Amino acid sequence: MSRFDAETVHHLTIRLLRILALLPIGKRILHGWLAPRDEALRVQAFGVHFPGPFGLAAGFDKNAQCVEPLAALGFGHVEVGTITAHAQPGNARPRLFRLVPERAIINRMGFNNEGAAKAAKRLKKPRSLPVVVGVNIGKTKVVPEDEAALDYVASARQLAPLADYLVVNVSSPNTPGLRNLQAVELLRPLLTQVKDVAGRTPLLVKIAPDLADEDVDEVAQLAVELQLAGIIATNTTISRKNVSSTEQGGLSGRPLKERSLEVLRRLHAKVGDRLTLVSVGGVESVDDVWERLLAGATLVQGYTGFIYGGPLWPSRINRRLSRRLRRHGYTSITQVIGRVAD
Repeated sequence: MSRFDAETVHHLTIRLLRILALLPIGKRILHGWLAPRDEALRVQAFGVHFPGPFGLAAGFDKNAQCVEPLAALGFGHVEVGTITAHAQPGNARPRLFRLVPERAIINRMGFNNEGAAKAAKRLKKPRSLPVVVGVNIGKTKVVPEDEAALDYVASARQLAPLADYLVVNVSSPNTPGLRNLQAVELLRPLLTQVKDVAGRTPLLVKIAPDLADEDVDEVAQLAVELQLAGIIATNTTISRKNVSSTEQGGLSGRPLKERSLEVLRRLHAKVGDRLTLVSVGGVESVDDVWERLLAGATLVQGYTGFIYGGPLWPSRINRRLSRRLRRHGYTSITQVIGRVAD
């Protein structure tokens, strides 16, 4: 498949998953075969029960079109989006590039999505499979920075009641000015307003790996102050360290592994167990998932690893996690979380 245009392959994959979504028996068979069943993998975060700690990061199912088939493949949760209040086409193509030797991807999609109203309509539909769904929201490109909070609030008002958790994405490099919102003086009023609208839905913020360590600390302190449910670390990077491509956009995959882990460790040192930490960035194997759990992540997400690992990748991660737990004498994945960090 790597011989074909990356975005074309992505759209084809979404279509195939949507077809699977229309086949109730097929979905149930796959779910019974591939979904995490080991009681020892179950974890609770911000009041939500997850069948396993390993889930799919935002960016794959941008329009909440195939959450059930993705859960049937073995993901313990599916984070949809990024969704904006208004539909938008995103940036011009080509905007998605594989870096196969580096096991990485560069994207400059620009939050292409059909808007919050359409996503909400899909999320309201009854489901035949149990799925933990996170909803990731971002700023509509044409909305000026000083109106960003109202734009996020508009999305939250429609989507928070339909989500198991809600994520404010202020860290994509592909929407002009978006990362400016990570500055605490801008982030505080934005998160405060969204939290008011989200109500009982757990609210998390997703941050960039390119933040200076001091800024990571400030965001962590703010999240504790505002009593957010957690932090997702990290989004894609604008760094091109150890990669051959100079394409513009956000880099994900193996080159992000080291920095993502650094940010996770720093966050855990700062907030301990006062917030749920979700680690994403460069997760390719059970070793990576295990390392993130030991470093303090309650949940771990993958995206680029799914592209290179194929449809059985999440199921393999779950099976190997179960075996590793038994081998180390643990009876629950919760016994692993933060063990090295502590």
